[in-house]
Amino acid sequence: MGTAPEPKEPQEPTEPKEPIPLVLAGARGHGRRHLDNIRRLTAEGKVRLAGVCELAPLTREELGDGLGEPEQSADLAALVTRTGARIAVICTPIHTHADLALAAAERGAHLLLEKPPTPSYAEFTRLSEGLRGYGTACQIGFQSLGSHALPAIRKLVADGRIGAIRGIGAAGAWARDEDYYTRVRWAGHRTLDGRDVVDGVLTNPLAHATATALHLAGADRAEDVAGIELELYRANAIEADDTSCVRIRTTRGTTVAAAVTLCAEEPGEPYVSVHGDRGRITFWYKLDRVRIERDGAPPETTGHARTDLLDNLVAHLRDGTELLVPPDRTGAFMRVVEAVRTAPAPVPLPADAWRTEPGAGVTARAAERRVVTGIDRLVTAGAERLALYSEMRAPWAAPPTEVPHP
Repeated sequence: MGTAPEPKEPQEPTEPKEPIPLVLAGARGHGRRHLDNIRRLTAEGKVRLAGVCELAPLTREELGDGLGEPEQSADLAALVTRTGARIAVICTPIHTHADLALAAAERGAHLLLEKPPTPSYAEFTRLSEGLRGYGTACQIGFQSLGSHALPAIRKLVADGRIGAIRGIGAAGAWARDEDYYTRVRWAGHRTLDGRDVVDGVLTNPLAHATATALHLAGADRAEDVAGIELELYRANAIEADDTSCVRIRTTRGTTVAAAVTLCAEEPGEPYVSVHGDRGRITFWYKLDRVRIERDGAPPETTGHARTDLLDNLVAHLRDGTELLVPPDRTGAFMRVVEAVRTAPAPVPLPADAWRTEPGAGVTARAAERRVVTGIDRLVTAGAERLALYSEMRAPWAAPPTEVPHP
C-alpha cells in the first residue's frame, strides 16, 4: 500500500461554462438511470459523455440517442486519462466503489458515487482520506437528500409546529422477486470472494430511509452516533438481510429508527416520520411529498422540487455551489453499514413466517417472491413507535444486537 497523498489546499472552482466531459462507470442495471440523467444534462449543455466504462461495451441501442459516440473501455483509470474527464459517475458493485473512485480521483476526475459509498467503515475512511488528498469533490448518491422538502421540514420543526421532537421513524415495505438476487453475482451477499459487500435491505435498496431520517435528525456525521441496535432477518435464500430494523441513539439524544423489508404484502412508498408531542410530519422521500398533522388542525400536504445531485456537482465545479451530499455527511449512515457488516449473520425466518406469491417477473421466466406474513403492519408500527420487531412481539423475532460503539 502506498502512502496517502498530501492534502491539497481548497481551490476555487475553475471549470469552464462549456459542457464538462464526464465518464460513466456502470451503465447497465441501475446505471441506466444515470445514463438517462446524463442525456438530460447533455441536452441542457452542462455535461458531455466522454466515456463509458463497462466490462462489455454498450450497444448502439443501449446507448440511445443524444450522447454522441463516447469512448468505451473496461479500464476506468485509462478511460479518465484518455478522455480528460472532469467527472466520473460510479454505479458499480458496492465492493468496487472505493478502488474505482480513488483511481478516477487520482487522474483528476471529481465524483458522483452511488450509495452506499463503501461496504465498511475502514474503506470509507480510506476513501475519504484519499479524496481529501487529491482535492476531489465527491457527491454520494443519496438522491432524497436533494429534496427541497428537507429544509421545509426543518423549518416546520424549528417553528415548533409539531412541538418537542420525540423521535424520527422510517418505514420501507418493498417487494423483490427471487430473481432479484440472481440478477448479478454480488446481489444479496454479505461477502464475495473474501471481500465485504453488505448488500442488505438496510444498506442498499432501502438505504435512503435511514440516511434521510438521520439527516432530518441533524445527525448525519459519524460523530453524531452514540449507539446502534440491530435486528437482521431474511426470508429469501440469501446471505444478507431482506427484513430488518435498526434503532440509533444520537449524541443529541434523538432516537432514529427504521423498519424495512423487501418481502412486503402490499408494497408501498417508503417514508420518514418526524414525531412531535403535538403532531407529526411525514415525508414520502421518493415523491418529495410532505404531510403535517397537528393536534386540532386538519392535515396539510405539500409537494416539493428536488435538486439533482449530478446537476449540483456540476454547479459546485462551475461556481462553488455547496455540495448537497459530501462524504462526511454520510458518516452516520456508514456507522450503520459497519454495524450491519459486523453483526451476526441475519436470522433465517421459519418457513411458516413467509409464503410464496407470483412476482413481477423481471426476467423471461415466471418469477416468484417471498412474502412475510404481517410485515407491513410491523414496518408501520416500528416507524410509529420507534420500536424493534422483537419489542413488537413478532413471533420470529430474536433479541436485538447492541453494536459496540467507540
